[in-house]
Amino acid sequence: MTETTPSPEPDWLIRLTPAAAVPVPGGYVAIGNFDGVHRGHQAMLARLTDRARAAARPSVAVTFDPHPIALLRPEALPPGLSSLADRATLLKDCGVDAVIVLPTSWELLRLTATEFFERVVRDRLKAAGLVEGPNFTFGKDRGGNVTLLRQLCSHAGMTLDVIEPVTIDGQWVSSSVIRSLLMDGDVNDAVALLGRPYRLTGRVVTGAQRGAALGFPTANLSDLKTVIPGPGVYAGRTEIDGQPYPAAIHIGPNPTFGEAVLKVEVHVIGFDGNLYGRVMSADFHRRLRDVRRFDSVDELRVQLTQDIVAARSPG
Repeated sequence: MTETTPSPEPDWLIRLTPAAAVPVPGGYVAIGNFDGVHRGHQAMLARLTDRARAAARPSVAVTFDPHPIALLRPEALPPGLSSLADRATLLKDCGVDAVIVLPTSWELLRLTATEFFERVVRDRLKAAGLVEGPNFTFGKDRGGNVTLLRQLCSHAGMTLDVIEPVTIDGQWVSSSVIRSLLMDGDVNDAVALLGRPYRLTGRVVTGAQRGAALGFPTANLSDLKTVIPGPGVYAGRTEIDGQPYPAAIHIGPNPTFGEAVLKVEVHVIGFDGNLYGRVMSADFHRRLRDVRRFDSVDELRVQLTQDIVAARSPG
């Protein structure tokens, strides 16, 4: 996907300022960071929308921006699995009626668990019920858990659904697990836990242009804000001006040319045009091979041809 003229934010995306009234009060609510909106989140949101639909009330996903760790321990902030814009779209794609973005502030972070429940959940959101995962924590120093939440909901006359953990092939689905898989280059398993391809977005900058000299021009991505998969060659897809294209994606150094700098290079299969300066997204589908040094440019060219054939394949 490449950059287009920014459009107004949709009505369902609500950036809640401290003084603003909630435009969708009285709904069923799920609260979380929702990083990546993976299969665990998807299961929770499915329960949420079912609950809301049965009660003829709105379904609302509440997330935070920035991540609380960005204020509490910025040095420990891990790279995210999705941008805020992508996260909001993914949440909406799960069927919720509205996505509320709470600005993370020190005032919010200083609220105890009970204060957070009373001021945010009960008084501002006026929630009819909550749906959360089993490891949900809230309030200052993560002082609240689902046991306390159940007590608070019961006292307030609200329902609480706590969904069971989602596992895929014995692996508990979580953002931290997916992040580790991606950083290890295990895109295949990460995609299985996400329930969709992993998306990486950056700006196309000028590179060494060796790919073009070899007959395989690449878009070099910079300004990457989310997790960069580990070194390897991957099959993926991208979209340019609304047209989808298969892509072969190389992450890592170029040892054949004696380069040690890690780069993200996307060869858009079947596209011939100038992408410099544009914002581009690449969706990772599966891993093809490791990065390796080739004995000659001709040997490298043969391998790149094979990579493109593999990347064209549906997998």
